[in-house]
Amino acid sequence: MSQPKPSNYLSGYSSEVQQQAQSLLDSNKSGAWLLKKYPQPHELGSERALYEYAQGIKNQYMRSSAPISKVIYDDKIHVINNALGLHTYVSRVQGSKLKAKNEIRVSSLFRKVPEPFLRMILVHELAHLREKAHDKAFYKLCCYMEPDYHQLEFELRLYLCHRDRFGELWG
Repeated sequence: MSQPKPSNYLSGYSSEVQQQAQSLLDSNKSGAWLLKKYPQPHELGSERALYEYAQGIKNQYMRSSAPISKVIYDDKIHVINNALGLHTYVSRVQGSKLKAKNEIRVSSLFRKVPEPFLRMILVHELAHLREKAHDKAFYKLCCYMEPDYHQLEFELRLYLCHRDRFGELWG
């Protein structure tokens, strides 16, 4: 019987990288590797702490960008949108003007992951304040805010594969 292929979390990577990830998963070494590299989950369990953390990143790298009005954990994101986080605009009419507020929603499954993974997700969503499309300028901005962005994204995707197969590591 053949082993399952890596999920679509890794579909954007080369076949060689997918095979290496598959080998880690098949030998059940992915969990030990991730735990060795990231032994502790973050301690940003409250939405207030999450907002302040995101605001700190924004103030450090994107001070002149539009403000963010809300940063929350959302139970429905992963299931409904098949996403890790969402950057949304909420438009409201105030008198004769239309006001737009920026909100960031992070999937609740990231309440108990290492801080670098949460940071990578927030950096991604904050980058959408300036760059709407996932293009070269967008990823350049992500790497400006988090130099290890691409490595963290890969490791997070490996964790998601591990989680689907074996369950949570830091929960």
